Amino acid sequence: MIPSQMLKGTLEGCILEIVRRREIYGYEISQALKRYGFGEISDGTIYPLLMRLEKNGCITATYRSSAAGPRRKYYAITQEGDSQLRQFRASWGELSAAVNLLFREEEPCNGQENR
Repeated sequence: MIPSQMLKGTLEGCILEIVRRREIYGYEISQALKRYGFGEISDGTIYPLLMRLEKNGCITATYRSSAAGPRRKYYAITQEGDSQLRQFRASWGELSAAVNLLFREEEPCNGQENR
């Protein structure tokens, strides 16, 4: 299970990526995250993020009828969201490369011993 503090900074970008792929509603987003190995993410985490992304103009929401019950709120990415996602991907690439380099490093940095 991924610790919540590690997830905190990455979920927004990951949700934007899921929404970029197709219009989708909240429960489907949590299921997609679960399929990708993020574990069970609570509604209390996902929906506030969706509200913030919508407020910031990164996604739009449209209500649609559902054959399975009440209408659902579908989310779609905006140009602003696409721009934010590109920034997230660039930052993630840099962070990922730095962490991977650190973990592959066999010799201690700056000649210091491991403690």
